[in-house]
Amino acid sequence: MKAQPKASHFIGGEWVDDTTGAMFESRYPATGEVIARLYSATPAVIDRALDTARDAQLDWAKRLPVERGRILRRAADLLRERNRDLSVLETLDTGKPLQETLVADAASGADALEYFAGFAATVAGQTIPLGRDMAYTLREPHGVCAGIGAWNYPIQIAAWKAAPALAFGNAMVFKPSEETPLSALALAEILHEAGLPPGLFNVVQGMGETGAALCTDPRVAKVSLTGSVPTGRSVYAAAGAGLKAVTMELGGKSPLIIFDDADLDNAVGAAMLANFYSSGQICSNGTRVFVQRAVKDAFLEKLAARASRIVLGDPLDEATQMGPLISAAHMDKVLNYIHAGQAEGARLVCGGARHGSTGNFVQPTVFAEVQDSMKIAREEIFGPVMSVLDFEDEGEVIARANDTEYGLAAGVFTRDLTRAHTVVAQLHAGTCWINAYNLTPVEMPFGGVKASGVGRENGHAALEHYTRVKSVYLGLGDVEAPY
Repeated sequence: MKAQPKASHFIGGEWVDDTTGAMFESRYPATGEVIARLYSATPAVIDRALDTARDAQLDWAKRLPVERGRILRRAADLLRERNRDLSVLETLDTGKPLQETLVADAASGADALEYFAGFAATVAGQTIPLGRDMAYTLREPHGVCAGIGAWNYPIQIAAWKAAPALAFGNAMVFKPSEETPLSALALAEILHEAGLPPGLFNVVQGMGETGAALCTDPRVAKVSLTGSVPTGRSVYAAAGAGLKAVTMELGGKSPLIIFDDADLDNAVGAAMLANFYSSGQICSNGTRVFVQRAVKDAFLEKLAARASRIVLGDPLDEATQMGPLISAAHMDKVLNYIHAGQAEGARLVCGGARHGSTGNFVQPTVFAEVQDSMKIAREEIFGPVMSVLDFEDEGEVIARANDTEYGLAAGVFTRDLTRAHTVVAQLHAGTCWINAYNLTPVEMPFGGVKASGVGRENGHAALEHYTRVKSVYLGLGDVEAPY
C-alpha cells in the first residue's frame, strides 16, 4: 500500500525535493505500514518557498478580488470532483474511516474555498465624514502568511487557512504535520491546476524546526497555527518576537451539559460524536459530559448500548465507523490515561482497552462517577475516552464547566431554550452548540478563548485576521498651522 507523492515539497508551482533534509515516514495507522517517505525542508528549501511567495503576492494583491475568487471556485470544484481519491489518501495518512473522510475532509475544504471565493469581491472599507474633510479605510492583505497544520484534519485545515488568505490577497507557505504530510500537497497541486499563480500556496515539510523557521522569518507577516497548547505557546512566543499577526486554534477539554429535560437519544448521539468521531482526535470534543443526576442512569444505559455497536476495523471499508489513533505512541498515551482513570476511582462503563493486536486501535471508552479533580477530567486526552460527571443544578454546572484553563467549545442539551441561551451566555468558550455538537460550517466563526487560542477561523471574522486596516485622512481645504 503506497501513497508516495511526486516530491516532498510543492513550491512555485513545482514539485521540489532536497534529499539532504532529514527523511521521515508516513505510516498507515491501521497497520503501521510505511506508505510514503519524505524529506524535511532544508534552509534552502524554506528560502525558496518564502522568496517565491513574497514575489508572487505582490501581483496577486493587485488583482481584482473577483478574479481571485474565480480561481478559488475552480479549485473547490476540482476538490469535489476528486473527493473519493482525496478521501482515500486522507484515510491512508490519518487512519480515519473512509465513511468519515468522504464527508468531512476534502469536502469541507471545498466548502471553505467556495465560501471565500464569494466573499473576496465583497470586501470594502469605510468612508468617515469629518465635516469639510473626510477619511476612509482600506482592507489590505498582510503579505506572506505561514500556516502550520495539525494531523487530525490535514486537508481541511490547509484549506481553512489557505482560502481566506488567498481570497484577500495574501500568499501562504504551509507546513503540514509530519504525521500527515500528504493531502496538503494534493491541495497545492489542485490550486495550481485551477489557475493559482505559482508561489501563492507553497507546501514545505518538516518537524518543529521547519515551523520555527517560518514563524521567525522576517518575510512572514502572519502566522496561523492549529495544534496543541504547548506548541501554541512556543509559536506565539516566536511570532510575537517579530510582532507578527497571529491566529491559533489549540486544544480543549470542553464541557457538554445535558439537562434532565433533554431529548436523551439526541444527547447520547451528540455525546458519542463529541468523543468517538475521528477516534476522539478532535480539539473541540466535549470530553467532559455533565449529566443531571435525574437522568444519569438512563443516559449511561443508552450510551453503553449504542457504544457497544460501534464498528471498528479496516478504515477503507465504508462500513467501518471508527478507526485507529494516529500512531502507536499516541495510542500508548491514550491507554495510559485510561489506566489513570481506573486508578483514580472512576467507574469504567465500557471499553477501556486496546482493540485487536494490529494497528493503533482503542475501544470507545466511557467513565462514570468522574470527579472534577481527576486527571481524565482535567487534561486533554485526544482519544476515544468520555468522562461522565454528575451535577444537580444550573449554577453548579456552569461554575464547574468553566473551571478549566481551556475555552475552545461547549454544548448544552435542553428543551428549555431560555435556559439554553442563559447557560451559553455564561460559558467561557469561543464556540458553543445548543442541541447539537461539533458542527462547524464554514459560515460560522470557529475558535477559542483562554488557553484554547487566539483569533478565529472561517466566517466573516476571518477578514479581521487575514487583512489589516489602513486609514486615510483626506484634507479638502487649506492647512491651518499655528506657525
